Amino acid sequence: MFTTVLPRASDPGLEPYALFMFCGILPWTWFSSSILEASNVLISGGNLIKKVLFPAEVLPFVTVLANMVHFFFGLPILAIFLIYYRRPLDPVELLWFPVIVLVQLLLLLGLSLFVSALTVHFRDLKDILGNLLTLWFFSTPIIYPMSQAPAQYRWLLNINPMTHLAISYQEVLFYVGPHGHWKWLMALLVASVFVFLAGYFVFDRLRDSFAEEV
Repeated sequence: MFTTVLPRASDPGLEPYALFMFCGILPWTWFSSSILEASNVLISGGNLIKKVLFPAEVLPFVTVLANMVHFFFGLPILAIFLIYYRRPLDPVELLWFPVIVLVQLLLLLGLSLFVSALTVHFRDLKDILGNLLTLWFFSTPIIYPMSQAPAQYRWLLNINPMTHLAISYQEVLFYVGPHGHWKWLMALLVASVFVFLAGYFVFDRLRDSFAEEV
């Protein structure tokens, strides 16, 4: 189907295409599920928030970590695909895998804090996020490689943090040979720390209003 909709995806460099796509779909599912669930987690957990000693940030944290566990459960399926298609893994490149997971975890924790806090005051945000994430998905090189994106739009992809996470996963798990995306990954690590701190700051500033709003 995708080779019909995206004929350039039949490029021999993307074979097997199902494996290429799965390397991006798996982390994207962790990302999108965490953001969507975090947007409603404080509202649905209103009874807990009203308890004086309950730390409200636990709820978005648990959401992200639970979806990370689902991500890890998907890795054995990916491993089966790798064995079936006889894709070699470079042990040195594979050392980057926990770094990529850490970067995504920090980014998601920050975004989840930010989104969950804002949704308490702006209830329509969770509906907007559903449409935004659909656009975000197609703006991330998951069903197509970065090299096939039109040159004039690549700057848009480069400011998308999921672009660099998806490419990093693809380089470690799909492409064979030395790769050079680690500089982007390190830049994203710094940005993710900033997003986490900013998200926590916003969450902490709005914390006192949660009990009244939910």
